[in-house]
Amino acid sequence: MKSLLKSNVFDTSENIVIVGSCLKDIEPDSFKKLEKISKNIYEVCLEETHMNMVVTKIIGMLARGKLKNLTFATVDKSPHCIQLHYIVKELKNMMDLSKINITNYVSVDNKLIEIPLEVIGLSKNLSKLKNII
Repeated sequence: MKSLLKSNVFDTSENIVIVGSCLKDIEPDSFKKLEKISKNIYEVCLEETHMNMVVTKIIGMLARGKLKNLTFATVDKSPHCIQLHYIVKELKNMMDLSKINITNYVSVDNKLIEIPLEVIGLSKNLSKLKNII
């Protein structure tokens, strides 16, 4: 596993996975499943790194044109890790992602659960969630 912010933007491939740095230790079986998606796994901790730095790094990777599949994965329920999933919206605000396949997962009990972008967007809108409940 590579550190996202210490990696060169040219050192990427078509398929990468970006995980919350604690996922490998907390949910090791899920991490092994992610290794089947790509051996190019980058870790970042949003308790110590601001989300904007991560957005900028990923834009640099995307701008090189190699990247086709981008996967985000975190443990569930972490108020810090959830920010990793919000990055997709920020990226879409800055560039065309129509040719990039983006998938989001949370890991619960060592199972990867795919989270649709609509759910991620809704999680940022507490007033709508209140109305649903």
